[in-house]
Amino acid sequence: MLQEAAFTEKKAENKAISGAELLLEALERENVEVIFGYPGGAVLPLYDKIYDSKILHVLPRHEQGGIHAAEGYARISGKTGVVIATSGPGATNIVTGLTDAMIDSLPLVVFTGQVATGVIGTDAFQEADVLGITTPITKYNYQVRNLADIPRIVKEAFYIASSGRPGPVLIDLPKDVASGVIERPEEQEINLPGYQPNIQPNYLQIRKLSEAVSSAKRPVILAGAGVLHAKAAKELKEYAEQQQIPVIHTLLGLGGFPADHELFIGMAGMHGCYAANMALYECDLLINIGARFDDRLTGNLEHFAPNATVAHVDIDPAEIGKNVPTQIPVVADAKETLKQLVAQDGKPPVHKEWLEMIRSWKEKHPYHYESSDLLRPQKVLEMLYEKTKGDAIVVTDVGQHQMWAAQYYKFKEANRWVTSGGLGTMGFGLPASIGASFANREACVLSINGDGGFQMCTQELAVIKEYNLPIKIIILNNQALGMVRQWQELFYDGRYSHSKNPVQPSFVKLAEAFGIKGYQISNEEEAETILNDVLNNREPVLLDFRVNPDENVYPMIAPGKGIHEMVGVKE
Repeated sequence: MLQEAAFTEKKAENKAISGAELLLEALERENVEVIFGYPGGAVLPLYDKIYDSKILHVLPRHEQGGIHAAEGYARISGKTGVVIATSGPGATNIVTGLTDAMIDSLPLVVFTGQVATGVIGTDAFQEADVLGITTPITKYNYQVRNLADIPRIVKEAFYIASSGRPGPVLIDLPKDVASGVIERPEEQEINLPGYQPNIQPNYLQIRKLSEAVSSAKRPVILAGAGVLHAKAAKELKEYAEQQQIPVIHTLLGLGGFPADHELFIGMAGMHGCYAANMALYECDLLINIGARFDDRLTGNLEHFAPNATVAHVDIDPAEIGKNVPTQIPVVADAKETLKQLVAQDGKPPVHKEWLEMIRSWKEKHPYHYESSDLLRPQKVLEMLYEKTKGDAIVVTDVGQHQMWAAQYYKFKEANRWVTSGGLGTMGFGLPASIGASFANREACVLSINGDGGFQMCTQELAVIKEYNLPIKIIILNNQALGMVRQWQELFYDGRYSHSKNPVQPSFVKLAEAFGIKGYQISNEEEAETILNDVLNNREPVLLDFRVNPDENVYPMIAPGKGIHEMVGVKE
């Protein structure tokens, strides 16, 4: 009887299984909670099996909305976002999202349908060379030709996407592979000898950095998104406090260090605060942890940290020395590096005058704006921060509103901030807030948008209503492509070429068409009353703030100028 039972069990294990079933089983093994996907002809075999799957599937109203939602989910949850799109136009509609995730280092595994293997290369209906299109904008990509490889490929894809410097991995799945049937293949282990991210720092480099800190007079830490990806916020705070080193954030690094901490200077870069930019200019030791030294941070490289010894901690060796010459390179995980730096317990630098200088900069030159009868966007952000006590998840689109949110909403903890940094993708904000809400169902999510970018993915309001997500949709409506208009005002003699939007829909009526309440707000009194109401419930809502159309974002470093050459600084 025992032999017969064992035989029956073995037979069950080896029973025929389809490629689609193998894929869904592989996703369950990776503990996937949610899929953002859009069906189509080439992925119908997969969707037929999704019908019976326990994994939550969310249907965006456009593939671009789906992949941006997966980005928001990955950014807040720290897990890998999963996307499905059909072949041809479905696949090409996610190209922007792949590029966005690649440059901002967000872990995604994206499945695209493909025509059957027998007609690949014949210009078949809805065929596109997805591997060719996505090779430059993914960390890795696959096309599955053998059903038995599906479990291994999915396992590898999740490992590659989430390890080292995170990024998107694409799996192209031909229709006949998804519908094909084989006996269940044996489980295969990951074996990637050519991909071995270095996690642990070199001890000699740790000693060198520790000694540089002890002898520095004007040290500063520049913390980027790498701190958040490494889940190293606790270690960063411990190290900064131990050595009494002030901390600056990049745009994407916000939340990695508490904004209300006495050692926090602020955000640096083109629209960063005066104190942060001057600290980068005047420092004698710059410790970059997980930031790329991109151009919007550094300004003219000739004037960036000109007198500093530069230490750069990054898990991606390609980033070290790419833009800024580096004297102390540390190729390693940020969390492990900070742990070892704390363990060194080095002698803190003697730099009381430096800390006093930074405090003086902060006090004398804060962010500022002029009061007027017109509703100021900065005031709206201040009110949102005060009324949510800084506990909301803030997701932005791209433009002036993005910079104001970064300036005026003070992030006290990690994983509360989602924005498109490197690519600057308009249309990102609304769908990304959906993913953020699925990642943290209890949180209040503020989706902060401009009137231009909001219109690029408006259809995703349907998803918000379908799941009754508690997203507060904020539109800072200046009836323009605000940042474009600002540049045209400052650098193109006020020649406003196609940057103003005099014809708009009624955003309130648009929200109501989707079954979502909407309000138009024109002054501080209305804002006070309505915010008190809507922020205290769990319903989605759209708030159309009619703000000063001529407001600009300051401070600002003009193109070609050094990080110390800011305009719009409060004197």
